[in-house]
Amino acid sequence: MFVNNTNGQRGLVCQYDVVCFDEVSGVSFDQKDGVNILKGYMESGEFSRGKESIRGFGSVVMVGNFDVDIAHQQRIGHLLGPMPPEMRDDTAFMDRIHAYIPGWDIPKVNRDQLTEHFGLVSDFLSSCWNHLRLQSRMQKLQGRIQFGGALSGRDVNAVQKTMNGLLKLMYPDSSAEIPDDAIEWAARLGLQCRRRVKEQQKRIGSAEFRNTHFSFQMGADGVEQFVITPELQSEGSIGDDPLPPGQVWVMSPGGVDENPGLLRIDATEGPGSGVRILNQPPAAPLKESVRCAEQNLYARAKELVGDRDPRSHEFSIQMRAFDANKSGTATGLGVLLALCSALLEKSLKGGLVVVGGLNLGGSIEPIYNAVGIVEAAADKGSRMILMPVVTRKQLIELPDEIATRVTIVFYSDARDALLKALNE
Repeated sequence: MFVNNTNGQRGLVCQYDVVCFDEVSGVSFDQKDGVNILKGYMESGEFSRGKESIRGFGSVVMVGNFDVDIAHQQRIGHLLGPMPPEMRDDTAFMDRIHAYIPGWDIPKVNRDQLTEHFGLVSDFLSSCWNHLRLQSRMQKLQGRIQFGGALSGRDVNAVQKTMNGLLKLMYPDSSAEIPDDAIEWAARLGLQCRRRVKEQQKRIGSAEFRNTHFSFQMGADGVEQFVITPELQSEGSIGDDPLPPGQVWVMSPGGVDENPGLLRIDATEGPGSGVRILNQPPAAPLKESVRCAEQNLYARAKELVGDRDPRSHEFSIQMRAFDANKSGTATGLGVLLALCSALLEKSLKGGLVVVGGLNLGGSIEPIYNAVGIVEAAADKGSRMILMPVVTRKQLIELPDEIATRVTIVFYSDARDALLKALNE
């Protein structure tokens, strides 16, 4: 692969643009330091033969298969499990992988995918791609995109290389202008493919790789957008990633005939005025929660959203229920935080669930089943629960097993809750 020690002939990485390992689980090395040589090459593009340092230009692609489905594979191990034993749990080796492409999402080739138009001979097409390797599109991204603080230097390098390749394929003419939506598309794919690598490192060495909340923003004043990997998400479960601005996980305490239930409040803002509820017909408790949240936002706008005027914006509210509790009882604080998040264009903390009702005067409504609410939120995957401080005495009765799984953050009023909820 690198060099023939007998005659000094340069190996595959010096002769080809791409070197592919098919059925990577069967790969083995005839030298003990084979993996280290490969790691060095993946990092710097160079390898040594005696005192001589040799530069190669071939990219490395590894193709493997699972023996089980994706969900089962994540329960029994990690997504790099099919790698050879020398690489399988080596987080330093994983850190040099720029992208993990989910082969399970790629459809099998069939007749419907064949074109009836002209095609390019593979030799010619590969020659085009070879020439594109000498170009770069990164200069066209300067000042147009920024990556979040969770990305290390290697992460940024990996994402930029993936974006560069994608944009060269989409815009092979080096003089063509690249629109913002194409940059955003390439950024999402690049971040998702790199995060998939980081999530496997997190499973093996969680302390060092615990922050995998990858994000980006378009321009200096753009909204921070978080990128997830779909296989980590499940319907009705609270993930660790921050939701987009305007979206909030809320636990309704329920009522006489209702148990606590998980809801997601989605708020969007635009030109106009007032607040519209998209759920039709809206339940009476939800209408009351939205009315109280709206009035509190108008009355306390200065301390909640600064110099932004909520009366000059039209808000749309949609509630999605994940349990039998669909009324939206006592969810006023969650609705208020969703409105503020949308107006400020800032996300709330990942894994956060908001608990609390509001009245028109801004006071927090009493809660009588705090332990049951926390237990229900923990069962849904919440890591952090925002609770009124008056529930502190009730939560002394919280089981130890639940208390060690979640962080409870107490708040005194709506402004205190907003400050503690924002993902700063």
